[in-house]
Parts: sequence; C-alpha cells; structure tokens
Amino acid sequence: MTSSERRPALWEAITPLIVAAAIVGTGIICYRDTVSVPILLALSCIAPALVAFRTGLRWKAIEEGMVRGMQLALQACVILLVVGTTIGAWAQCGTIASMVYFGLEVLSPSWFLPATCVICVIISTSIGSSWTTAATVGVALMGIGSALGVPPPMTAGAVLSGAYFGDKMSPLSDTTNLAPSIAGSELFDHIRAMTYTTLPALVLALVGFTVLGLAETRDASNYDPGLIVRLQQGLLDGQHLSLWLLLPPLAVIVLAALKVPAVPALMTATFLGGIAGYVAQDVTLGAWLHVLYDGFSSHSGSQVVDDLLSRGGMASMLDTIALILCATAFGGIMERAGFIDVLLQALLKRVRSVGGLVTATVVSCVGSNFLLCDQYLAIVLPGRMYREAYPEFGLQRRMLSRTLEDGGTVTSCLCPWNSGGAFMSATLGVATLSYAPYAFLNLLTPAIAILYALTGTFILRESAPSGEAAR
Repeated sequence: MTSSERRPALWEAITPLIVAAAIVGTGIICYRDTVSVPILLALSCIAPALVAFRTGLRWKAIEEGMVRGMQLALQACVILLVVGTTIGAWAQCGTIASMVYFGLEVLSPSWFLPATCVICVIISTSIGSSWTTAATVGVALMGIGSALGVPPPMTAGAVLSGAYFGDKMSPLSDTTNLAPSIAGSELFDHIRAMTYTTLPALVLALVGFTVLGLAETRDASNYDPGLIVRLQQGLLDGQHLSLWLLLPPLAVIVLAALKVPAVPALMTATFLGGIAGYVAQDVTLGAWLHVLYDGFSSHSGSQVVDDLLSRGGMASMLDTIALILCATAFGGIMERAGFIDVLLQALLKRVRSVGGLVTATVVSCVGSNFLLCDQYLAIVLPGRMYREAYPEFGLQRRMLSRTLEDGGTVTSCLCPWNSGGAFMSATLGVATLSYAPYAFLNLLTPAIAILYALTGTFILRESAPSGEAAR
C-alpha cells in the first residue's frame, strides 16, 4: 500500500458489489435478447474503479489489478480455445458420433443419469480433471441424453456431479493439491478428511439422479424409441462410424493419467482427430484447419444429427473468453483495492464458534467464486485469511483444507461468469443457471459442510486421534 492509499471502509467494499449486481441484473432482465453479459460485466468494472480512486489508488494501480486478475484466467482461456479445436475435430472425424452411437446401445433411459454420474466419477478420479472429463466423455453423454429424451440440464448436472467428485478427491487434481498446501495439511490426510462430506454428497446425488431418471421414464412424452433409431441411422448415414474412432478420447484419458498437462493432451487429441478424419472420412487438410477455428457443420439431412454434431471451433469459445476476462478484471480491481480483504475480515470478526468459522469459510469461498471468478483464488484467499484461525479454535489444519474444497472447488461451475461456470456452459451447451439446480453434488457438498459444523458432526479437532473425527 502506497502513502496515498488508505484501507477502504466496509461500505466502500460493499458498494461495488451492489452496483455490479444492479447492472448485471437489470441488463439480463430488461435486455436479455440484445445485450451480452460480458458488456454488463465490463460496465460493472467502473464502480470498483471509482471507489478505488476514492481510497487513494491511482489509475496505474487499478490497471495493474485488472491485468493481474485477467492473467489468472489466461490458462483457462487457452484451454477453452484448445477444447474448441478438439470438439470440432472430433465432430468432423466421427469420434463424437461413434461415442453417441455405441452409447445408445448400452445405456437405458431409466438409469442414464446415475450411470452418467458414475462414468464421470471414474474418469475424473482417474485423471484428476473435471474440465477434461466434461470436454471428452461429457460432450458425448450430452448427445446420448438428448437422444434418450433426458433434458440437457439434467444430463449436465449429472456430468458435473461426477466430474467434480474426481476433481475434489483425486490426488492428481490441482485443487486437491492446492488446498492442503495453503492450509498446511498433508495431501492424503486432506483426501481422507474430504470423504466425510464428499461421499455422502455423492450418494445423495446418485439417489437424486435415480429418482429423476425413473420419473423421466414414466413420462412417456420424454422418451421416443423411434427417435433413437432415427438418430442412430442418421449417424450411420452421415459418417463412417467405428470403435477405433474412440481412440482419441482414450488417448486423452491416458495422457491425463500420466500427468500430461491439459493443453498438450488436448492438442494431441485434436491432431489425432485430424488423422482419424483423414482415414475414416476423407477429410482434407484445408477442411480440418477450417473446422479448428469455425467448428464443424453437419449436413447429414437429419436435423437431430445436425444439431448434435454442429459444434466446436475456437470461434465458439470467444464469447465465453470475453466473459471470463471481463469478470476477472472486476475481481482484480476488487482485490487490488483491498475490498476483498475488508469483506473477509468483516466475516472473521463475527466468528464466535467452530460452526461460525466453518460457515464463514464456506461463504467466503463461494463469495470469492462469484466475485473473483476463479476457483483457485476462491481457495487461496480464504485459505490465507483463515489459516491461523482454525488452530486457534482447536481444529486440525486438514479441517481448513477440507472446507476450502467444500466451498471453493465445487461451486466454481455454479457461477455463470466464473471461469469454471463459463467453461462448463460453453463445453456442454447448457446455460449455467439451467444446469445448476441439477448439479446435486456441487450444491450438497457445501451444505453438508455447514450442517456438520453447526451440529458438531465430524469436526476434526486437534485432540482427536489420528485419522478419526471428533463428534
């Protein structure tokens, strides 16, 4: 902090949030069809900038905050661009069509939602990445669900519930490693601590998806066996399909399990899609390069098939990237001006019990996801803020790392302008607010964490024997 700066007052920290909520809310409600959310978020940046001027910040410092915030999102933006090329290449070469065709052979409407969740649990736990899981098997499962008459928001909710289970529990996950490093706990102690909240959330999510699946099956209007037959025939008429076309997604899973970073793994998948397209569909180099940017357009003669396969390309991700950059610019100003610290400190001052501490941590993580638009910041900032408070309340440090993931990791995809929510919406083709009510694991995990804290259940105290929870 320079000599001209001062610590903002609480009302100054809250004012930009109120103004931003008014701008975005009014824009969405009144001008939904004519105004894009990135523009609303860009306009929202004016409020924290003006208040920051009031606290003594100069424009250069505000600009540095914006840039720093956007820099945190650059990796997500790069991954989005590469995912766009991968989806386009896989749609062109027949990989997506093959996954849908053979998936329809083995998945039934009644059990599709719980099966989708379990499939994504297995994949994401194996590779430690919710984003890679959604961008590969998640895309195919969305197509299968549509053919089976399952509403896309429900399928997306099942994909995300399974994908984020692995992102939270796998030792290969970056967030699973980040949380204990911030809290000062050990990795596998951290994972064991998360079983108390995450496994019950998964069980309840599977029960919910089973009930939804059975209800959808009972509604005959949602299930048309003839549609499945027509879709499979349309897929066969439009492209050459084969089991060997499943090699590109299998390659991504293997590379991720070998800890190859997301970008080179997905770029490899894009090139494999190009090779498969040349061999299976006689795709030329020029046609492949065109699809990498503009996406694949299906002209099979079947509207259902064309709607399913016409997707991908870098261009399809540009709106999402604009949203992420504008949102993280807002968060960058909020952090640089000290508004986030003031808000978190205000929460911490009101903590009087273990239940209040855990609840405040969860609220801070969720709030950071909505304000700073990045799940890593939603773990790092509250983690730094509450790091010493947990030992003072007699709690193990893995209690903090568990709570950081319960509130931070799983809720990033529930915010439309968070990098996680924007990515999942663009990848799965479902609006964030549409799939959010069905992302059962993501909703239940923070709720269970707060319930445990308020009832004193599974609280990990320093006095508890190693590996056991104090009730």
